[in-house]
Amino acid sequence: MKGNAVYKGAYNRCLDYLADMTIDEKLPSTSELASRLAVSRTTARSVLVSLTSAGVLRLDEIGHSLQRAPEAGDYFPEKQTMSAAAAVERRFMEWILQGDFRAGQLLNSSELARQFGTSTTTIREYLTHFHHFGLIERRPNSAWVFRGITADFAEEVYEVREMFEMRSASHLIQMPKSAPCWRELAEIEAQHHDILADIDVRYKEFPALDERLHRLVHDASRNRYVIEFYNIASAIFHYTYQWNRDDEKERNTRALKQHLVYIAGLRNRDMHAVNASLKSHLDSARTTLMKSIELGPFKVTGTPAITS
Repeated sequence: MKGNAVYKGAYNRCLDYLADMTIDEKLPSTSELASRLAVSRTTARSVLVSLTSAGVLRLDEIGHSLQRAPEAGDYFPEKQTMSAAAAVERRFMEWILQGDFRAGQLLNSSELARQFGTSTTTIREYLTHFHHFGLIERRPNSAWVFRGITADFAEEVYEVREMFEMRSASHLIQMPKSAPCWRELAEIEAQHHDILADIDVRYKEFPALDERLHRLVHDASRNRYVIEFYNIASAIFHYTYQWNRDDEKERNTRALKQHLVYIAGLRNRDMHAVNASLKSHLDSARTTLMKSIELGPFKVTGTPAITS
């Protein structure tokens, strides 16, 4: 059980739930807790046993009660709570950010499974999400082909992204101070300052940091549809940005500074400041995205994309 991502994810979610409770407050029934954590009663019972052993909970004749407030050290690391699908999504994003991903590129699920250390079934399930959006076309022999992105498609995706992120940000600023998202946000903020201090050398580190910040905000929604949408949208934006290398350092510098204003709004739990800074940042990002699509891989590489 200790090595199970489902269990560890439920354990961390339970800690978030307990962070809003007062000392000696009684927990709900196992069935209700299982429902809140979106797991089986068996998993919920295992979580209760572990939290009692850790001294977070106390068990007596009336049931489980909160004995002490959760601390940062009580949480499992994020990587240990990721499902196989989430792990593949993260590896796929890293691959896009580091590689040369172009329209017309063939993707072989067997080769990707070996590269990412997972099953072909998990890879196919992930690629199917892109297929639903019309971005990937299925081919024989476990092959897929990326079909590319139009300006109209990107505009539609961007409009939905803005709505979803604003909603997610409103959830994040309501999180208790003990929630792990605040610790991660502080780390992300520190990395922004580190990159800006050495921007001439480190400006290319921005895309990965950008993905980490916006994913943190979307994950705060705890809404699987919002999170699944961002998984696709993030891959689209970062892969498309690679087409436009013009004034990349200047653009990344501006975006880093916009992020810091956004982060300040989140940390101050100021929804007005959050909405204003996010809209300004996303408007700039939209302009960059549309310019990247206008340029396209042909004008950047000097060679046409593979077609079929």
